[in-house]
Amino acid sequence: MQQATLERAITIPPVGLEADLVVPPDAAGIVVFAHGSGSSRHSPRNRFVARVLQQGGLGTLLLDLLTREEEEIDLRTRHLRFDIPLLAQRLTQAADWLQADPEMRALPAGYFGASTGGGAALVAAVERPDAIRAVVSRGGRPDLAGAALHEVKAPTLLIVGGEDHQVIELNRRALALMRCEKELAIVPRASHLFEEPGALEAVAGLASDWFRSHLIAPHA
Repeated sequence: MQQATLERAITIPPVGLEADLVVPPDAAGIVVFAHGSGSSRHSPRNRFVARVLQQGGLGTLLLDLLTREEEEIDLRTRHLRFDIPLLAQRLTQAADWLQADPEMRALPAGYFGASTGGGAALVAAVERPDAIRAVVSRGGRPDLAGAALHEVKAPTLLIVGGEDHQVIELNRRALALMRCEKELAIVPRASHLFEEPGALEAVAGLASDWFRSHLIAPHA
């Protein structure tokens, strides 16, 4: 009998972050999603990428990096979405939850970050170098990782839209500071949110290839 896909709403300690876990049968790895400025685990763009990863045999964990109370504060102040140390801490808590869960701990893990979540994912990857084996950033701000860029060990793919000129330059500068396996992929004619026809599909394909390459082999 074919196994069913595991779909579960979970709460990640210690602050009670809400998250959606999807793990297809015989998953070869799992990707934790870090959403961008003012977004949440319900981001339609991240959910689209997550579905492509699931179809490629990878589990996904989409979580809210802020609690409901913090989100209400951030709607007024707009400062928590740029608090990279806080967001990175929440991502390390998600990685720790995966390592502690009997069903999930055997799956190699990676981070997928968007916008400010890209910087937070890189900082969190430095904090958990043994747990996080790959990072992908979509329209991200890796420059916000600061001094942590020198310490990233996880193979990292930075994806930027070809029309997102300022973010391209920020990504190029960040890439030059990184010492790990790294790559910058520019999606032609795409803007910051990859809303153009085929742009998000290109992002999902690049991310799927990167994660499958670095999570499945050579560790499989």
